[in-house]
Amino acid sequence: MHATEALAEADRLMVVCNSCRYCEGLCAVFPAMEMRRSFADGDLNYLANLCHSCGACYTDCQFSPPHEFQVNVPQTLALVRNQSYAAYAQPRMMARFFAGNDRKAAIVSLAAVIVFALAFAFGGQNREAARAGRMFYALMPHNAMAGAFGLVAVLALRAMVLGLRAFWRDIQAPTAQRLSWPAFWPAIWRAMSDAASLRYLDGGGAGCEDDAKPDSRRFYHHFTFYGFMLCFAATSIATLYHYSFGREAPYPLWDLPVVLGTFGGIGLLIGPPGLYLAKKARNPALRDAGAQGMENAFLALLFLTAASGLALLALRATPLLTPALALHLGVVMGLFITMPYGKFVHGIYRFAALVNYAMERKAHG
Repeated sequence: MHATEALAEADRLMVVCNSCRYCEGLCAVFPAMEMRRSFADGDLNYLANLCHSCGACYTDCQFSPPHEFQVNVPQTLALVRNQSYAAYAQPRMMARFFAGNDRKAAIVSLAAVIVFALAFAFGGQNREAARAGRMFYALMPHNAMAGAFGLVAVLALRAMVLGLRAFWRDIQAPTAQRLSWPAFWPAIWRAMSDAASLRYLDGGGAGCEDDAKPDSRRFYHHFTFYGFMLCFAATSIATLYHYSFGREAPYPLWDLPVVLGTFGGIGLLIGPPGLYLAKKARNPALRDAGAQGMENAFLALLFLTAASGLALLALRATPLLTPALALHLGVVMGLFITMPYGKFVHGIYRFAALVNYAMERKAHG
């Protein structure tokens, strides 16, 4: 017995696919499937998070709808994958956050913006000094700002680590468990390479997809991922500046945190809207319609983080500094709070699935 109807349907499809094996060269899902003769919930969650939803197996399959077998692997695994985020959420009570995720993320982010706006309005800080000297910390002391974001970041990181641990324990195959730790690090490197290049997003080629539309998700996904990483690098370097060299923000336009943050922000202005449009143009038969709100909320938060950050850079020496800073900090806080309970976790679980797949391939020679 499986925990959900989606898992039961995924089990049925994997049995059919394991008998056919026509799609074994398309991506990582089918070779991983062939290493199993039965499918527990953990196996199915592993395969679902290994799937990049390219759709090649759907168009190549002789049993896809309207065939009576109704084999639709991308849509079924998308449903299982999205349900797995709630299944491994920590603490368990937060699993309900995934239902209506877009509305809840919007409420959290708006509330954070309002809190920062009120704090700046009634906190007694010197707004005139902030504008004159372009000093963010005249509006909110650095220790208060760092403490608030540090606490939320630690709690979010803890939730994601615990969720990852639960997922990893559930997907581990006996072959992978027998591998020694030295074999683990090459698997990490292989997974990093596969994730960085989105190796399996194209399904191994066009196959029989004669009428398939070009899939631009890889292009926009790279803008999104590397834009986010540049912003993370900018924040990390700014933290190093502050604590190691006593240099406080804001920094000159040519300084490294500003340069990295600017390019990262531009990437996030391009990537999320592009992904939204690319996903909207895809065949509805390949998607889990119920997850669109969660996906759109995450893309919107990334876009607003970049847009508000670049606006803050442009307005930091003007009378609009206070609302610009409140907006940016509120959106970033909303992103931090919702990270463990939204689409962000898909990158974590997918990377773990790629690591497990690399370990399994090594074990099978």
